[in-house]
Formats: sequence, C-alpha cells, structure tokens
Amino acid sequence: MPASVDPVTFPDPVYREAVIDLLAAVGYGEVSAFERLAEDARLAPTLEDKVALGLFASAQIGKVEPIRLRLTELGADPFAAMEAFRDGFESFHTHTAPSDWWEGLVKAYVGDGLANDFYREIAAFLDPQTRDLVLTSLEDAGHAEFVVERVRAGIEADPRLAGRLALWGRRLMGEALTEAQRVAADRDALSALLAGGTDMPGLDLAAIGRMFTRLTERHVERMTGLGLEH
Repeated sequence: MPASVDPVTFPDPVYREAVIDLLAAVGYGEVSAFERLAEDARLAPTLEDKVALGLFASAQIGKVEPIRLRLTELGADPFAAMEAFRDGFESFHTHTAPSDWWEGLVKAYVGDGLANDFYREIAAFLDPQTRDLVLTSLEDAGHAEFVVERVRAGIEADPRLAGRLALWGRRLMGEALTEAQRVAADRDALSALLAGGTDMPGLDLAAIGRMFTRLTERHVERMTGLGLEH
C-alpha cells in the first residue's frame, strides 16, 4: 500500500472509517442511479429520451471506478463497503416507486438532488483529496437540465400534471430526508464526523439543524425550477 494513504494520511481510525462510509454511500448511490435510469429508459415515450437516459446511466456507473480505487487504497473491500448501504437505498426506492414516466423523472431529480446536497454538506469536513473525489462524483452530466425541460414541457401540455407531481415531490422530500437522517445516525463514524468527534471540526446540534434547513431550501429551489409548488 502506498505510504501516502492510511494510516499516514488518516491516523484517526474514526475519521478513516467515516471516509470509507461516505465514499461507499456515494458509490452505491451511483450504482443505484445507474439502475434507476436504465429502468426509467424503459418508460421513456420517445427513442430520443431512451438514448438520453441511457447515456446518463452510463455516466453514473462510470463514476464508481474512482471511488472503488480510493476505497481499496484505504484498505477497505470496496464492494463490501458499498453493499452495507444496499438496504437503505432499496428501502427508499421501495417506498417511492414511481407509477409512470413523469414520477420517475421527478424522483431522479429530487431524490438524487437531495442526496447529493447531503453528501456535499458532509464533504465540507473532509480532507481535500476526499472532498474533491466526492464533489467530482456528484457532478451533473446534464440529467438535471433534461428533467427540467421534460417536466416543464409536460406541464405546459397538461397543466393538471403539476398538482400530482407537486404532491409527489413533497412525498419524495419527506422520504429522502428521513433516509439521510437515518444514514447519519446509523453510521457511528459519520455521526462522529458531523459532531466533531474526529480530528476534523464538526457540527453542533444547532448547526446540524441548519444543515437540514439548507437541504429543504434547495429542494424548494428544485421544485420551483420544475414549475411545481413545494
């Protein structure tokens, strides 16, 4: 193992575990997004949409390899580390299964957006190398713009769609926030990172509350961008 990585870079074992947990969560999120986009492509109304979603799915799975490599460098089994997050992701997707093309679009946009915001918040407390890897993994490849264009066009064609999708967006927000809170609470190292229980500075309870307020505000911005009431 190169001398520049664990334990030299991360002498604090709790911090190292937190980094592994976060990278594993982001990595499994990319795998999950790939699967969901591939499924959404089957519901796409046009060949153009199918191809677009296929390309977005390919971009998502391509982001897994750098994470796998970094997890390996840190001495973790990357697939075992990512597998630990399967149940949480699957539970969220089971409770938020879309009924049609429109709900699938909004789910990907709202659910992934909130998850990415959550990871960006945590990334602020990471070492530069890990932070850069996380932020690069969360970069949008054009999917958000695609969703906004399609949903706004759909609402323009059928204004009744707006009410249903607004309700759907609120439900997704509730489920996603619950899952984010559960992840932060269930993973001891991530909890310690947020609370400042590692070598890195953390957040007190009030700051954690403000973090979730920011997540909610960004959700409202996304819903407004879709032309939906929050």
